[in-house]
Amino acid sequence: MAMASAVKVVLGLIAFGIFWVLAVFPSVPFLPIGRTAGSLLGAMLMVVFRVETPDEAYAAIDLSILGLLFGTMVVSIYLERADMFRYLGNLLAWKSPGAKDLLCRICLISAISSALFTNDTSCVILTEFVLKVARQHNLPPHPFLLALASSSNIGSSATPIGNPQNLAIAINSKISFGAFVTGILPSMLVGVVVNIIYLMCMYWKLLSSTQKDEEDATAEVVSDEDVHSHKFSPATLERFSYSNSQEGRSALETTTINGFASLISHPETLRNRVTSTENEISNVPSSSADSSKEIDGSLRREETVSSKRESSVERVRDISSVEISEFDEDSNSKWKRRLLKLCTYLVTVGMLVALLAGLNMSWTAITAAIVLVVLDFEDARPSLDKVSYSLLVFFCGMFITVDGFNKTGVPSYMWDKLEPYAHVNHAAGTALLAVVILLLSNLASNVPTVLLLGTRVAASAAAISTAEEKKAWLTLAWVSTVAGNLSLLGSAANLIVCEQARSARHFGYTLSFWKHLKFGFPSTLLVTAVGLTLIR
Repeated sequence: MAMASAVKVVLGLIAFGIFWVLAVFPSVPFLPIGRTAGSLLGAMLMVVFRVETPDEAYAAIDLSILGLLFGTMVVSIYLERADMFRYLGNLLAWKSPGAKDLLCRICLISAISSALFTNDTSCVILTEFVLKVARQHNLPPHPFLLALASSSNIGSSATPIGNPQNLAIAINSKISFGAFVTGILPSMLVGVVVNIIYLMCMYWKLLSSTQKDEEDATAEVVSDEDVHSHKFSPATLERFSYSNSQEGRSALETTTINGFASLISHPETLRNRVTSTENEISNVPSSSADSSKEIDGSLRREETVSSKRESSVERVRDISSVEISEFDEDSNSKWKRRLLKLCTYLVTVGMLVALLAGLNMSWTAITAAIVLVVLDFEDARPSLDKVSYSLLVFFCGMFITVDGFNKTGVPSYMWDKLEPYAHVNHAAGTALLAVVILLLSNLASNVPTVLLLGTRVAASAAAISTAEEKKAWLTLAWVSTVAGNLSLLGSAANLIVCEQARSARHFGYTLSFWKHLKFGFPSTLLVTAVGLTLIR
């Protein structure tokens, strides 16, 4: 792609620079509007500066990625209701002897789940729980959040369904699912181990003590009960006030029912209360003078006691009937929950089978989500309210901004200059190609980088041999995926972990750009280099 005019290049770089600054520093003093609004601002500037037309901007939005993210969020919500991820959480927290063991578990479980459910889904599901476990043990959260995000990215490289760029590579390269897995799986496994070792070395002293970050010293410690009762849900939106929300009303109803239930479960208590009331009334002290007024008053009291006794008996009978009806309702609701749980598991397994069979990934996830909504047979708004729509909007703006940056011709110009030296049949050429992919994946996102470089890299390698062509595609998949660990903006998984941790109520944590970069930069270079030696 040829370079655009000088004016268009300058304006495009300005728009992309504004987007990049606001995405990295969402609360800059001169414009504290946040990441989501910053991405929309960058997209708007690309259109206003005429770097791209409005039609091109709309076309730049990748609906398949948005559909996949939305579908997996909805499916994860229903899986949370079916208690599936509670078992995964128990595996993380079960008899953990210390911080180092917990770190290893997070790395391994997030890597495996990302290969099957995509890295975004794993981060959506596990972020808040990992944060709670760290708070529970009075541990600094950021090593565990970094372990979750980085291992999710590494693990997602092993399969074509692990992330969107792998899907694009699998489709364009026509590499079978089995060949893709066998080609990258060794690199993924070794990469996860190397990542664990690097995390241990970097945070050994911090994990060996119980001290918190200085910036996080006042954060409250999470109780064991809060961890065990955690709901694995991607809820990030603010709720309505408690008194007006459905949750508030249901909690009030539950409290009232529980109050009746406690009385019902102890009917003797009711009888004792009635008897004590009668005794108190009948034992009212009388004066020594026998007056007609006192006699009349005692008669009235006796009538009152008799009427109260009868009304108390009627209440016990009414409460008993309520107990029977509530028992029937509880029995029916239990069977309904069990049936819905079974259907949720079956639909999720069907979704995985369809993905493994090569069906469209985004539409498969959306179909599974809608099937679960229908099977629930209730108003879906409470579940859909838990979807992080702000994250979807952020990606819309990012797609437009990145597409405008690509239209300036700067990324293409860089590749044209380096392509003659980036042949995968030489170690120096592979290293140079990896550096280019790392840079472009963090500047222009990994999906556009794959779409931009894929055919060119493959064509250059195909001129050597078919085996080198396959190696070039797998190299592109490995490096573009692991490149997501370099910076906070490198992948969607990093942003999900950052936003979920920041928005967690009462125990939130802000994972800063520089704290991530301090770990991500050396870790990415090390894991990438080790993995490249194992790709065949």
